[in-house]
Amino acid sequence: MFKKFEELVLNGIQSATQRKIILFGTLIAFILSILMIAPTKMVLAKMLPGKNNDTFNIYVTLANGSSIEQTKQVTECVSSFIVQEEEVLNSEVFLGMGSPLDFAGLIKGSQFKNAENVAEIVLNITKKHHRVEPSYLMVQRMRPLIQQSCEKLYPNTKISFVEPPAGPPTMAAIVMEVYGENAEGIRDIASKIETIFKETDGLVDIDTMEDEIYESFEVKVNSTKIAKSGVDVKQLNNILYLAFEGMQIAVKNSDKFNDQIPIFLSLSQESKRFTTTSLDAIKAKLTSLKLMNKMGMMIPVTELVTIEPKKSNPLIMTKDLHQMTNVLAETDMVSQVYPLLEAREKIIELFSKEYDIEKTGLFNLRIINKTNGEIFDLVWDGEMKVTIDTFIDLGAAFIAALVLIFLLMVIYYKSYTLSGIILLGSFLSIIGVIVGHWIMNLFTADTFFLTATSLIGFIALIGISSRNSLLLIDFTKSLMRDKGMHKAEAIAYSTATRAKPIFLTAVAIMLASTLLAGDAVFGGLGVSLIFGTIAAVVASLIVVPVLLYKSDLESHFNFHEKTSVSINDPL
Repeated sequence: MFKKFEELVLNGIQSATQRKIILFGTLIAFILSILMIAPTKMVLAKMLPGKNNDTFNIYVTLANGSSIEQTKQVTECVSSFIVQEEEVLNSEVFLGMGSPLDFAGLIKGSQFKNAENVAEIVLNITKKHHRVEPSYLMVQRMRPLIQQSCEKLYPNTKISFVEPPAGPPTMAAIVMEVYGENAEGIRDIASKIETIFKETDGLVDIDTMEDEIYESFEVKVNSTKIAKSGVDVKQLNNILYLAFEGMQIAVKNSDKFNDQIPIFLSLSQESKRFTTTSLDAIKAKLTSLKLMNKMGMMIPVTELVTIEPKKSNPLIMTKDLHQMTNVLAETDMVSQVYPLLEAREKIIELFSKEYDIEKTGLFNLRIINKTNGEIFDLVWDGEMKVTIDTFIDLGAAFIAALVLIFLLMVIYYKSYTLSGIILLGSFLSIIGVIVGHWIMNLFTADTFFLTATSLIGFIALIGISSRNSLLLIDFTKSLMRDKGMHKAEAIAYSTATRAKPIFLTAVAIMLASTLLAGDAVFGGLGVSLIFGTIAAVVASLIVVPVLLYKSDLESHFNFHEKTSVSINDPL
């Protein structure tokens, strides 16, 4: 079989037509593989694919000022969908607070949740080996059903799904940080960006990390009236706390415990509830509260205080001592790169009417108000930034590996041509990596992304491909220098002889990589090694011989013809 392969290689490298077909076909394959990433998007890039978890959380956030009863009603609506899922083992609702901290909650700040308008639902599902549907596809299926049914119960209700991250923890898949000196300007820009995110395909669970400004009422004590009425200020404070918050009024001793048991007094929920949020409803509720002065007269609380409507004070967020806010968005089983590019173009188009726009960095923007000159910075963060940084770092590592291999080969062979052939043979394995991801995408239910682990596999292939080319060149060199074989015969013989160990090495790598190919996170690494190895073998046994034949090996190897030496003689 290898004799026939030797003849096939010999005929191929000696035929000018076949050489052109091989080189031109390789060039076309390389160009088409690059086009599969952009602009055709047949292979999509992403930091890491979705992770098949055994648990995920659902965050429920109502408008500020919502009651705990309204929050409970929304969570009950969500729970009605959860109980219909066969794969859900159990769930727990945390009303008015966040769940115990987990990996994702630590980054998203769920430990700071402490209000009546928030809740968190934790779901535990069956182990991934016992179910067909991955957790990320379950989330993708449940999200629109729950949001469409439960978010409409009350205005400004937001329900988001949070999964444990597959890689480095981030606040969200896409985060837009808005920096500026003017709080109102930051709020206005963040609102417009949130609207753009909602109009961008592939983005879900969109939210802005800022407090809503809502109407509130401030109760101011009239010290003059209190002094004239004979009522103590402490009495007034106590009755207000007693009516709306509750307070400790006494303690009880226990025979079983050393500490005293506090007795807490509060009005019923019905008594504390306001009919409306108007000023008249507040005054009507306070009128029903009366205090007895030193003369035994009952005085309504409204006679001692002044009630004034006012706007709430939103939380001011800063990062590195700069005022800012975050606009968050998750991706619905798509790469972060393409929604970001689409949203960025919409942001530039929308803001160009009122602002001068400067591009800072790779994707960041600086906008300057044309009217008053206020400056705002729009900085991308989240998993998108991790993706960009990781791909840049891995790209730099890939280039560094190629350069180092090239320099080592130049030192070893003292030839830029041979070093370039080895480098090119290594680089052609990218064809197999990209095509392999496209093939896997055809046979998977969800998108099979080109991930960071895929690039790690590609970098690992450089050494394997270089080794194959190195074997061919060294053996060809020995045949020409020691045996006196002509260039074409030496290349064909060395290619056919080294094909067997190259095939065995490739098979070993491919079989070992099949264990990784089925993993959610490291599947890209396995696919890169499998299909990249195939491309490396093809490049080593077909393309590299043609390139060697085109080079001046006689001068590189100091060739001298020896007709009396047999090929079977030991070197």
